[in-house]
Amino acid sequence: MSCNWGTELWDQFDNLEKHTSWGIDFLERYSKFVRERADIELSYAKQIRTLSKKYHPKRSREDESRYTWCLAFSATLRQLNELATQREELAENLNTQIVCELTRYTQEVKADRKTHFQDGRRAQQHIESSWKQLESSKRRFERDCKEAERTQQVSDRIDLDNKTDGEKARQAAEQKKQAAEESRKDYLTSLNQFNQDQNQHYHTLVPVIYQRIQDMEERRIERICDAMRSSAEAERKVLPVMSRCLDIMMDAAEGIQPRMDTQQVVEVYKSGFDPPGDVEFDDYSASMRRSISESSYLDNRTEGRRHSRKLWPFIRKNKGSAPADCSHLPPEQRRKKLQSRINNINEEIQKEREQKDALLKMRDVYERNPQMGDVISLEPRLEEVKETLQRLEEELRKNQVLIPLIISSDQSCRRQSGGCGLNSQVTTPGSSSSLKHPDGSYTEDHSAEHQFKSRGSEFGDDFEDEEPLPSIGTCKSLYPFLGQNEGTLSMVEGELLSVVEEDKGDGWTRVRRNLEEEGYVPTSYIKVFLDSSAKGAMTYI
Repeated sequence: MSCNWGTELWDQFDNLEKHTSWGIDFLERYSKFVRERADIELSYAKQIRTLSKKYHPKRSREDESRYTWCLAFSATLRQLNELATQREELAENLNTQIVCELTRYTQEVKADRKTHFQDGRRAQQHIESSWKQLESSKRRFERDCKEAERTQQVSDRIDLDNKTDGEKARQAAEQKKQAAEESRKDYLTSLNQFNQDQNQHYHTLVPVIYQRIQDMEERRIERICDAMRSSAEAERKVLPVMSRCLDIMMDAAEGIQPRMDTQQVVEVYKSGFDPPGDVEFDDYSASMRRSISESSYLDNRTEGRRHSRKLWPFIRKNKGSAPADCSHLPPEQRRKKLQSRINNINEEIQKEREQKDALLKMRDVYERNPQMGDVISLEPRLEEVKETLQRLEEELRKNQVLIPLIISSDQSCRRQSGGCGLNSQVTTPGSSSSLKHPDGSYTEDHSAEHQFKSRGSEFGDDFEDEEPLPSIGTCKSLYPFLGQNEGTLSMVEGELLSVVEEDKGDGWTRVRRNLEEEGYVPTSYIKVFLDSSAKGAMTYI
């Protein structure tokens, strides 16, 4: 469907002026709408980011990294932060791609509209001027014709009565007739000129000017269409990322495992101690049936008080800094803490070794191509890496020594007391043991250090005093291992050994060689083959 404002709306100049003015007002209103929407998106993104930061877990809370529901909430907060980023990007696109462009285009269309309607007014003024000139010449011609007719009538009457006066009247009538003829010619000229101007106005000037106004209006409408399309496209652009964020939130929620979280509570708080046994009956009535001295009675009271303090030491542990060997923790937690520390040290050692290899390769390149760099400049960094590796390896050895001792000490405690109960102790060389109290607290028992020294090598005695444990399977060593610490067993690569005790989660497995040599080896160094009967027995237990 085609239309032409110049032919269809040739007489609607004022209405076109009002319509185009309203169109520009709409353009400005839409630009303001997009600007305000971008401000709302920015405000929403800021509030979401603030909310996410407010509820994000603090780094000091290690517990929140252990449980799946805490991890799911942390993932949700991270994705909320990403959603805020996408909202900010949407607001920026709305401002740069739409608001700025519409503001610039509005100024252009205002200037074009002003020019087009000025041309239209000039054309209107020209045709109105031509019409006024035609009306003026027409009135003059009409007046001259009437004057000439009246003068002729007067001349005819005078000519009949008086010949002298009649001659003058005829001359006057002739003059009026000539003036009317000249007015007629002017009128015809003005009429022809007006008709020519009117034809040019309505068939040439007005169609051209109105066509320009129509083109301007169509461009304005197209620009609004493009702006609306760009607005939707800007939001559609961020929808995949936002949808992906929502998918991650859903996956995080579905990844919550209540059973695993409750098991994690056991892993975190399990002490490794056995429940306390029955309290023995102290028969104080026996002293009443025999004659005793006051001194012996006092001795019994002192002994009873000492026994009570041993059974129920309600003294909290010192709240100072934690010992490096984690001796303030119960056996199970201590073993896990040390194993976690060993894993972290191994990761740091691996990083340092990779950095050392990179420096050595760089040094070789510099030696072959001196223009690429100075070899001497790498030496300080190499020395620093070597010192760091030595320090980490020494720290690793110290922590690896403690784990077998903790295992052996815990087992020895269980054999000697039939369960650690209230007086459970975990001892390591050079450290004090932890006493578990009925209220869940621990105290440092410094007598354990003396007890360890008097017994000699506790780890060695552990294997000598007890009966040999039955074999529950076999294992094959994958790597050589040099057991330099007490309680460990050296092995070569490919050696077959008997397994007498599985890994309890601390990274060590108890093995035996030829019914004589027995000790712990790293679980990651061996491949275990358990007997089917042993597996069934373990499952039944």
